[in-house]
Amino acid sequence: MRDSLPVADMPVQAVRPPLSLYIHVPWCVRKCPYCDFNSHALQGELPESAYLDALLEDLDQDLALVSGRKISTVFIGGGTPSLLSGAFYQALFGRLREKLALAVDAEITLEANPGTLEAGRFEAFRKAGINRLSIGVQSFDPDHLTVLGRIHDSDSAHRAIQTARQAGFDNFNIDLMHGLPGQTPEQAVRDLEAALAYEPPHLSWYQLTLEPNTEFYSRPPSLPDDDRLWDIYQQGARFLRAHGYRDYEVSAWCRNNRASRHNLNYWTFGDYLALGAGAHGKVSFADGRIQRYWKTRQPEAYLNRIGSRTAGTAEIEPDERPLEFLMNALRLSEGVDETLFLQRTGLPLATVGVKLDQLRKEGLLEKGRLQATDLGQRYLNSLLERFL
Repeated sequence: MRDSLPVADMPVQAVRPPLSLYIHVPWCVRKCPYCDFNSHALQGELPESAYLDALLEDLDQDLALVSGRKISTVFIGGGTPSLLSGAFYQALFGRLREKLALAVDAEITLEANPGTLEAGRFEAFRKAGINRLSIGVQSFDPDHLTVLGRIHDSDSAHRAIQTARQAGFDNFNIDLMHGLPGQTPEQAVRDLEAALAYEPPHLSWYQLTLEPNTEFYSRPPSLPDDDRLWDIYQQGARFLRAHGYRDYEVSAWCRNNRASRHNLNYWTFGDYLALGAGAHGKVSFADGRIQRYWKTRQPEAYLNRIGSRTAGTAEIEPDERPLEFLMNALRLSEGVDETLFLQRTGLPLATVGVKLDQLRKEGLLEKGRLQATDLGQRYLNSLLERFL
């Protein structure tokens, strides 16, 4: 087996993966000090009508990328997408359905933040066709919410989840962070207890990290040390597993097989269209090319753009594809079948065969499947560096 790419092993026409749609809403009430996403504190009134027009013009430019494929999932992220009204989403999805073929069972997720959800808004979201929510709680602890710069308090978080359930959302995610400034393992588990009281089908539970170009990066808070972080994770993981949740991905937990279908498409190297200021997309073409592209980042520039809002494109070259594929697929606790490598990258598995053999001998990968062992999951970043 070889790790080189001679002419005979150059990409073949791959089976094109499922196609999703990502829509970005770049505004929020206030920028959180840990956030490195493309989000901008709202100044003045929300330009709903103008943004609707811009998104639809953006889509018109991208329709050639669809090639008749169905949209299997939609995810509306931000920023704070729940700032926009139900009427906005009803108009948006009415037009999207005219231009795109959405699968009958399409999973359509909207990120919603407590503190932006007045009465009746959840019902309006459902009327627009949104059938899944991701509720950004981060913590139920008042002190931690203050340190994180969240605009909501603990009561607002509880009310948001209760209101979502009353509006008929039985498929929802609660976002929680751990490893917060001064947090103890007991406090982290109390956050999980509060979340599980609502029996969420899905939980995102991820560690706070200090990202460049954030306030926390410039003025770092005092975070738990590595030993305490490990204790937090261990105690929290035991608690979640004891209550029937499984960690199907590094920071994603679900029960009753309610994994996020949209995120699974990311992690299995699927395709996704990108709409909105700063959105990123990936598309596989019938001729075997795979391309990433991204949209104009600044909201004002996106709104006022004439012509294409695509700010740049980049081909994912054959020698980049193994790492691109594996850095996603190996995040999944169960990994993926080996045959998916060829289907998604257009390359034979033999192109990484030597490295796979070495990692299996070292106990970092399972045999017969592209799946990290427990040891491999613990040192996942170091494992992936071997494919650079």
